[in-house]
Formats: sequence, structure tokens, C-alpha cells
Amino acid sequence: MKPTIHRRKLIAGIASFLFAAVALAPVYAQAETREVVIGYQDMVVPWRYAQASGAVEKATGYKVTYRKLGSGADVIRALASGSIQVGEAGSSPIAAGLSQGVDLSLFWILDNINDAEALVARNGSGVTKLADLKGKTLGVPYVSTSHFHALVALQQAGVDPSTVKIVNLRPPEVAAAWERGNIDATYIWDPVLAKVKQNGRVLITSGQVANESGKATFDGFVASRKFAHDNPGFLNGLVKVLAETDAQYRDHKADWSAGSKQVQAVAQESGAAAADVPASLALYAFPNASEQASPTWLGGGQQSGAAKSLAATAQFLKQQGTIQNVLADYSTGVDPRFALQAAK
Repeated sequence: MKPTIHRRKLIAGIASFLFAAVALAPVYAQAETREVVIGYQDMVVPWRYAQASGAVEKATGYKVTYRKLGSGADVIRALASGSIQVGEAGSSPIAAGLSQGVDLSLFWILDNINDAEALVARNGSGVTKLADLKGKTLGVPYVSTSHFHALVALQQAGVDPSTVKIVNLRPPEVAAAWERGNIDATYIWDPVLAKVKQNGRVLITSGQVANESGKATFDGFVASRKFAHDNPGFLNGLVKVLAETDAQYRDHKADWSAGSKQVQAVAQESGAAAADVPASLALYAFPNASEQASPTWLGGGQQSGAAKSLAATAQFLKQQGTIQNVLADYSTGVDPRFALQAAK
């Protein structure tokens, strides 16, 4: 499939920005200042509770500034430019960033996306199955995990993506376009997913796409390699907090009710409705530190689950014209050291 002229311009813009950001990235002094800027998105995950409670600051002694960004592509661009040192991004933008030469390192799997992203058709759009998307408008954040799985799902259903009008919208823009009736469908995550489900029909989830295609997606924490090299103590402290917070959720899900302090914090940081948070959390899977350090995720070099997933994602993105280069080995961007330390 050849991308439309509109898509080519957007893709070229992303690539140009990434290359420029890499060239202009400053030399960091975080090891001396003990300050860090973390870029985050609106995913509904247990980690938001630790973020709101100041747990990372307490565990590391660093001054932490959180910057909310609109998409994984925005996070990778900010990381490349040096405006953040650590950030959350999906496997698709991570693969794209590594392919474009961004000097980043994946050190933690924030979540296995599973059924937390889905393709939803708006009621009244005339779309009841994937084949009906021909000639329709599908809103997705470009170079995101949902964009990747949207393309995979269309191909699996025998639909040429070039026959679908795919428009680049960040999650808040998806919500607004949905309300106006400007898009017929979206492939998105919570909190927007919960909103569009209210007057839409789920056609397929990322868990189903992964099972049918073998192409799983995940959200991960990445850091600039320079920052990771200079600040291993900070990343060890951060990963310990991440592992402990995920364990609190996995082991005591009943405590994470709509009225709990944990869920209230998740809702506050993500922008979700507290009533929707418990169901949203249940759609994800959160691997523990031992699982993360194993070949299932970060361990095992080129044969690690993360490296193989990034490689498969990059191959597909190149086929779609989203990126131009594919690395021979994506394990160069995967670092299991901190998960190994947390698993001890």
C-alpha cells in the first residue's frame, strides 16, 4: 500500500523532526543537577498513583517534573530534542524512534496493551465490520501502537488501508472529532476509548489483533542512553517504584475501587473518569520485574520479546511507508539491567 500524499507529508515531517532533534540534542547535566523531566501520556495505568503521590521523588531524591504529552511520537521527539530525559511511549513510536536514530533505551514495560486499545465504529456510521471501513474516515494518532494495529487489522481483514481515509488525531482530538461526527471510527485507548464505546461498537481489540497476527503491542518507559548511563541510581529507584505499584494493583485489585485514593489519583493524572478506571485497568496486563527481566520481555538480547516485537513493528511500518529504515538488531535499544535489579 502506498500512503496518500497527505500521509507522506505528515510522515516526512515526523522523520525530519526526529533527525533534526537528534542533531541538536544537548549534552545533559542531569547527573550533576539531580533533576529529571518525565514525559507521560494519558494511559490509565497503576503507575499514575505513584506519580501523583511523589513516590519517585522520595525513592530517588531527584527533583522530578512531569510533562504531559499528546502521543508517543511527541514523547520520542521530546526525548530526541533533550526537553525530557525519560518518557512513556508505545512499541510503535519506540520502534520508529530507534529506526530514525534516536539514542534511546527501553528499560521497563509499562503494560502489555492486550485489550486496552480497540477499533470502535461510531453508531450511525454504517460501519459494522472491518470491511465497511472502505471509504470511511478513521481517526488515529499517527505512529502509535493503535495506528500500527489499525493497519494490521485492515490487512488481516483484506482491506487495503489506502481505501480508508486515515487521519492523524491525538486522543483529545479524537474525542472532539467523534462528538462532532467528523470521523466514522477510531482505534484508541482509555480514557477516550471509554467515551467512544458509549455510542460506538467495538470491531476488534489489540489483544485479538495480536492473537490473529502474532504482532503484539506494549507501552514502555524509555530514557536517553546518555541519561541512563549517567543516572543508573535514578532509574533503579524509578523501576523499583514501578514494580511495587504494579504489584499493589495485581495483588489487591479489590482495593482499587472508584472511590479509592489509588483510583482517584489515576483519574486525576490521566484525565479519565474515576468510575471508568477499574474497568480500564482490567484491560491491561502488567508483567512483574522477573517477567520483564526474562526473555519474554527485556532479557535475551536479540531474541527478547521486546526486541522481536520492535523489529516486527519496524518492518511493518516500513512496508506502510511510515519509516524508511529498519535496524538489523533492536536489542541495542533494550536494557534489562534495571528490571533485573528490581527482581532480586
